[in-house]
This record gives sequence, structure tokens and C-alpha cells, in this order.
Amino acid sequence: MEKEIFKAIDSYKQTVIDLQTHMIACPAVSPHQGGLGENAKAAYLLSVLKQMKFDEVYVIPVKDAKAQDGVRPNIVAKYYGENRKKTLWVMAHMDVVPPGDLSLWKTDPFKAVVKGDKIYGRGSEDNQQGLVSGLLAVKAMMDCGIRPPCNYALLLNADEEIGSAYGIDAILKKHAKTFGKDDAFLVPDGGNPQGTMVEIAEKNMLWVKFTVQGKQTHASTPHSGCNAHRAAAHLVVKLDDLYKKFNKKDKLFAPESTSTFEPTKRVANVPNVNTIPGTDVFYLDCRVLPCYKNADVLAEIAKMAKAVEKQFKVKIKIETEINDFSKPTDKNASVVKLTQAAVKAVYKNTPRTMGVGGGTVSSFLRNYGYPAVVYSKLDDLAHQPNEYSSIKNTLGDAKVFALVALNFK
Repeated sequence: MEKEIFKAIDSYKQTVIDLQTHMIACPAVSPHQGGLGENAKAAYLLSVLKQMKFDEVYVIPVKDAKAQDGVRPNIVAKYYGENRKKTLWVMAHMDVVPPGDLSLWKTDPFKAVVKGDKIYGRGSEDNQQGLVSGLLAVKAMMDCGIRPPCNYALLLNADEEIGSAYGIDAILKKHAKTFGKDDAFLVPDGGNPQGTMVEIAEKNMLWVKFTVQGKQTHASTPHSGCNAHRAAAHLVVKLDDLYKKFNKKDKLFAPESTSTFEPTKRVANVPNVNTIPGTDVFYLDCRVLPCYKNADVLAEIAKMAKAVEKQFKVKIKIETEINDFSKPTDKNASVVKLTQAAVKAVYKNTPRTMGVGGGTVSSFLRNYGYPAVVYSKLDDLAHQPNEYSSIKNTLGDAKVFALVALNFK
């Protein structure tokens, strides 16, 4: 059975190219980033899915006034298995990020260019490679007349790139009956070039905005003002003590095995050199190990800010822009073990469970109690100019997903 399915998948190279060519030509950039949303890409994918032998194909529309036609589409396509009460979901997202600086691209980002094993274009790897792999796995089962032990379903989401409010978050909150209590998820939206990373955990995300308020004055008379920029600079340095306070290590997250606290964005304060700024705004990106609570980190940050306020006679406003907690997936969960076994069988490597500092849609699923595995064999070109996907990896991952499905009972 496996040999038959693998042979079928190996014959799909042109299908990979055709699917990628059509999807790359549909710039599914969020309407909140200047695009039209996923509607055009969803319409194409629906035409593909309806030509196949899925037992169910439907759309979960989520209202978004900024989107084309006022909705963001989320597609469900289900192929029934022997046990219809249990489903293995392969979940990929349709939206892409904007192309960025076009001068850095060697090709048109929204026109597929095939060079050997590589297909160039925005979204080709993130997340169309995983989407195509998920589609080809079930196509092979259909073409070979094989029904898996469980249902095999595709969930093609909207809005992953900027928060999932119109994607999986809305589905879990408003359409919870889409999923069954025994379901599990494969999310092909993260990995490494070796194909050895089976991601089962993510750090908590905490983005903090600091607004330091002093008093603006001429730079030649600092005694008449209060330099918010200096106070902010001292606070940035003081925040490094978070590394000492929250210093536990977790080898699951190697090489970034500790929590991280990095100052990132700074908002422009004054436009000229000879003015002392009265307001200074900066951000801290915290990736916190699950053994800690974000609330405890925020409490420590508040203490540091109070000390700086007292020292420099400023006021500091602290706001959180993202404050997310992510439960891990049990490393002994069936979908984890089956994914590791399938990866080893297909790629002849030694896959291992890992955690990451970045965030994926799997955190939403895990927090609702569903086991989720993030896996792909990727060259890691997401969001970069000259993004490409690998045809070989696309076909290899399709074999991995098919093997998991055939053994998920």
C-alpha cells in the first residue's frame, strides 16, 4: 500500500508546478496590509478540490469589512476514513506576506518561475509548499482507491500571517463543532532544511510597549526639561536583568533554550538634534518558556519601570500588544510518534521533538486541547525576497503525511 502511494506521489511533479503557478498568481495579502485577502486563491483551490473525490468540501466564511466581498474564506475538505469519528487534519494557510522591496527580487514575486527543483514566488514556501503536500497526500490515496483508518481533512486557513483573528481563532470560537474530541493536527508551517524538526511546543509570546513621558526642551537647557530618551535607554539596559530572573533552561527549545527578552522597535521621537525629547516609545519582544507565566514577567517589568521613574522623574506607561500562552503537545501523543516514524521512513534521518520561539497556528489548537505537530522539510525562505519552494521536499512531505494518515487509528 505504501509503495503504491509513494509511486503515485512521485508522479505528481507537474501537479506541484501547476498548483504553485496558479496560487502564486493570486496575491493573497491581507486587506490589513494593503491586499485584497484570500478570495481569489480560495476560489481557485475550491475549483481544484471540487474536481477531486472529497466527500465534503465547504467554506467557513469569517466577516471582515476590509476584505474583498467582506469575508475571509476558510476551506474544509474531508476524505472519509474507515472511522468517521476521528480526523487527521492537515492545516495550511492561504494568506501570504507582501513581497517587500521589489528591487531585491530577481523574478516577479507573483509569477511562478521554475528553476530545477525550485519554484520561485511569494508564498511558494510559506505556506503553499505545505498546502500542496497535504493535497497530494490525499490525492494519492484517492488515485490508489485507498481509504485511511480515519478521516483525512484539509483545513486551509485565512489570516495566519497577522494573528488568525479571521482564521483558526474564529473557527475555534464560533465553529467549534468542526473538530472532534479525538482529532489531531499536522501543521506544515515550520521546519528545517534537514527535515529533522518535529515541533511540539512554542514559547509564550509577550510584546510590551513602553511610553516614557518626560518634558521636551531645548538641548542647550536640559535643566528646564526631562529627557525621556535617556530614561528609556536606562530602562532598556535594566530590562536585561530579566535574563537573570527568568533563567531556567529547556533543552527542547535548543539552541534558544532560555526565555528571551529583546528590545526591538523604537518609535521616532524628535526630528532634530537640538531638542530633548519629552516622549520616547520602544518595544520589548519576550519569548517566555512555558514553565513561567507572562504575568510574572510583567510584574517584574513593572518593578523595573518604577525604579526608572523614581530615578529620572518620568512617567512610564506599559501596554501589552501580544500576551499569548501556548500549551505543549505531549511528546508521546500518537500523532507525534507517527510523524517521527514517517519522517524517518521517508527521509532516512533522525527526527526529534523540538520547541521554538516563534508562533504558529498550532498554539491555538493546543490551547483547546488538540494535539498538534508542526512539520515540514523547508529551506526556510519564508518572508524573504526570492522565496522558493522545493519540489522534492513537497513530494517528500506528501509521503510523510500519507504515512501518518495510514497509521492514525
